[in-house]
This record gives sequence, structure tokens and C-alpha cells, in this order.
Amino acid sequence: MTSAESRPQVVSAFTDDALGTDDATGVAERIASGEISSAEAVDAAIARVEAVNGALNAVAATDHDRARRRAGATRIRGAFAGVPSATKDNIHVAGMPTTMGSQAVSARPGELDGAFTRQFLDTGVIPICSTTMPEFGWTATTERVGGDVTRNPWNTAYSTGGSSGGSAALVASGALPIAHGNDGGGSIRIPAAACGLVGLKPSRGRLRLDEGNATMPVKVVVDGVLTRSVRDTARFFEASERSYRNPRLQPIGHVEDGPARPLRIGFLPDSPFAPPSDADTRAAVERTRDLLEALGHSVVDYVAPVPTSFKTDFEDYWSLLAYAVASNRGGMFGSDFDATKLDPLTLGLAKRFRRRAHRAPLFIARLAASGAVQQRRFGDVDLVLSPVLVHTPPPIGHLNADQTFEEHFAKLVDYAAFTPLANATGGPAISLPLGQGADGRPVGIMLSGRLGDERRLLEIAFDLEEASPFATLAISGSVGTT
Repeated sequence: MTSAESRPQVVSAFTDDALGTDDATGVAERIASGEISSAEAVDAAIARVEAVNGALNAVAATDHDRARRRAGATRIRGAFAGVPSATKDNIHVAGMPTTMGSQAVSARPGELDGAFTRQFLDTGVIPICSTTMPEFGWTATTERVGGDVTRNPWNTAYSTGGSSGGSAALVASGALPIAHGNDGGGSIRIPAAACGLVGLKPSRGRLRLDEGNATMPVKVVVDGVLTRSVRDTARFFEASERSYRNPRLQPIGHVEDGPARPLRIGFLPDSPFAPPSDADTRAAVERTRDLLEALGHSVVDYVAPVPTSFKTDFEDYWSLLAYAVASNRGGMFGSDFDATKLDPLTLGLAKRFRRRAHRAPLFIARLAASGAVQQRRFGDVDLVLSPVLVHTPPPIGHLNADQTFEEHFAKLVDYAAFTPLANATGGPAISLPLGQGADGRPVGIMLSGRLGDERRLLEIAFDLEEASPFATLAISGSVGTT
């Protein structure tokens, strides 16, 4: 039994080294000014990750030699030139193994960078490792079979959320200033909420898609980052537009302050598809409503005009994707893929699809048409305010990968009920750490917008961050656990 298992801890990597307590923008500015070198920043990040990973278990694989070579290059370009980072264990990075968090997939180094990876690297970040995720990202925690779990740095007895939980744990602990995540049902926003971070799920088509995601019949998965500040998230998306900008979406551009006019915001404290939000969650979203009104915005009660079929349609689509994975369609994971090592959730979802395959044309068509629903959803409001999750992140084990499919699935759909709609419709949504539970752990709130409305989300996020600065684990002089 590890110390993290025997005694709940707060895990902080912040210390007086080259990274200090800076966010990614601060580190980039200090590198650009010559105050520190990229090599010093990368070495500090490697040391921080090594100091806390025993307690957090957030690293899937390391690539320190390649990172140090990149850091020593004569010229690094990009908004985050020389800033250490990490990629989630489900995108293709040359030289880094990709296992999708699954024991069924062989860990072999990638030959080429994927399309999104190239865009990510164009911002100047230097990945030092890949980060943990649950098997294929199906669930809202980062726990794998056999008790292989990633722990929340705010309290190691609790879940990081998922599926980008490893990235969230490293950024929240201060081991890294910024890290990659992706989101097919909440997988950026949920760990951001659990770990007290900013997590923007962008509009469909905002960033380049890796090849696997580009072939989905409904493209629910998008990439992004987890950060500790709104300015880091804004800077990342501004920088990303320099290498690729979708002409069908309104440009984001440079964002550094609040909206130019008061906004009308819909208030949705409870999901139409789940039990009522718990007390800590409701308190956080009500406090945010009050804060928005104090800032001059209008917040009105709101009923989401979502078809009653949506919940089942999304669950059916989720099951279809698991079926494709479990059957290794097209040899996507190589000839040595071992389906006998799949976890109960993947197998259960695949079995669920086999029983419901006759519905596939209908639910795919309805989800594909949900972009129109997304436009109607907003009506006369600019944004929608809601929680990210129905209840605060649960203890480790609540969503463990070894339980039966039926038990896991029932808990999951009653926990992550707010986030999937934006994946189906393609609209953007941002998680902000504006609440804290009775025990001090973060509670995330979510603001959702129309397709292409990231700029407005970032503007309101700047307003809220200034009015209510985010809590962090920046404990000066403390590396390791407390």
C-alpha cells in the first residue's frame, strides 16, 4: 500500500525553482526575456513531476531526452516557446507510446506526430511525458483495472475526474503549467472541475482533428488544454489560430478582458437527465449567478430545449464507439490488440451496442442534427450557466474499473449529465474553478455558448477570474506531499 492509499494528502509541486508559481504565460515571458532558459524550465518540470508522481500516478510514459534536446534547440517559436507540457495518452506523438489507457493496446513508440499534435507543438510547448487516462476515455475518473488509479492533488483520497485526469493532476499540483487534454463527453471540463483548473472544450472544427477522430460519424471529440489561468487558455487558442484557422468559425483572436456589453445568461442548476445537483454544487453555481449579476450581467431562469431522446441517443453512440474499439475495427490498434484485457466498462458498452445496433441509423442521424438543436437551445440568451457535474468528485473507488458494467454505468450517467450536450451539438463550453466544497476541494461551474463563441466564453471567464480569483495549490517552498 502506497502512502497515498494509506493517508489522504495534499500534493503540491510548487517550489522556488525556474518555474516558481508562474502560469504558462508567465513561464513563456520569462523564457522570452532571458530570465530563465527553456532547458532550466524543462529540467524543473521533470524534477517536479518526479517528486509528485509517486503520490499522484499521473504519468503514462516519459520522453525526457527528446524534451531536453528540444529545449536546447537554437530557436523555439510559438506563444509558449520552451514551456514544458505533456500530452494525454491517446494522441500520436513521434517517439512516445500511445496505449489509450488500456492494457489491451501494446505500448509501442509512435512514428509520426498526429495532426493535432503538430498544431499543439506549433505553440512552442515541449512535452516531457504523456499522462494517464481511463481505458479509452469512457469514464469520468482516471482509474484503471487492478487499482491503478490517478489521484487528485487537492486530496489523494478523491478522483481527478476523467478522462484527462493525469494532465489535470500534474497542472493542478504545479508540476506542469499547461497540459493537453481532449473531450468527447466532458473529458477536459470534468477533470478541470475536479482539480480546480480552467478547461475549455472548443467548438467542433476549431482545432485540427487527429485521424481517428476525423472518421467518427458524429465528431464529438475535440482537443484542448488544462491550465491554471484564463489567460493561458486564451493564449493557447490565439496561438493555435496562427497555424490553423477554420474559416467557418468566428476567429477568437486576442482576448485579455471582459465582454464589451452586459450579457443575458440562462441559469440551469439541475440537469434534465439526472438527480438534482448536490448542496456544494448548487451553492457554487448560485454563487456564480450572484457574481455575474454583481458584474452587471442578467441571469434568467432557463429550461434547456433538449429532446427527451438525447440522453439515450448519446449513450447509444458512446456504446457504438466502444463496440468499434472492442472489435478493433480496421486494425486500428494493431494485430497484437488483446481484447481479453479490456475492462468491464468497455466490454459492457460494446455488449450494450450489440443489443441496440438496429437503432444506429436513427440515433446517429439525430445526434448529427443536434447542431440545429444547439442554436435553438440558446434562444434569447447569450450563454448558459450550469454546474459541470451533478455532484462533487467522488472518492477513489466510486467509479473503479473493476466493478460491474451495470453499477459503473448507472453511477456515471448520474454524475456526468451536464457535459455531453456540447459534444453532440459541437458548441464550446468552459469549466471554471469558482466554487469550493465544505472540505475545501474545488467545485467547477460551466458556461456554454453557441458554435464559434469561444471568444465570448473567454471574455466572461476573464471577468469572473478577476472578480473571484481562483484558488490554487501554490504552496511556496513545498515539493512533495503535505
